[in-house]
Amino acid sequence: MALPEIVLPQWMGKIGSKLPVKPPRFVLVFTLNTMLKRGLLPADMSLFDGKKFEIDVLDVGVKVRFSANSEKFVDENFIGTPDLRLAANGIDFMRMLMREEDPDTLFFNRKLQIEGDTELGLMTKNLLDSVDWPFGKWFLNRGVS
Repeated sequence: MALPEIVLPQWMGKIGSKLPVKPPRFVLVFTLNTMLKRGLLPADMSLFDGKKFEIDVLDVGVKVRFSANSEKFVDENFIGTPDLRLAANGIDFMRMLMREEDPDTLFFNRKLQIEGDTELGLMTKNLLDSVDWPFGKWFLNRGVS
């Protein structure tokens, strides 16, 4: 069942941008590292070593910044321009995670912005494509749409 086209009102994004970023960053980095440990995220971390990332959920107003070392993703904020920035509305990120849309389709439909290091962006896109997101199945098995 396809996810509905939901974009939060602009005023909600303004509120979201005022909230602390530490909790969502912690959850994202913890999830990525747990997936790494369990073999669910087939990442060669040497390729991400020293890289800085930004995930921008446009309609929610939340920007999550984190980095990576040769072993794991790191829960740290940084100053300056990220090596890779991925930006989309929350529903489009959900579509990627649930395999309803692939990153290429979202990018070419201008629903996913990818900025920064082209090679890093391609590696990250390929990594996203290769993951069998377990929580996508969790939502689908519960009839959440």
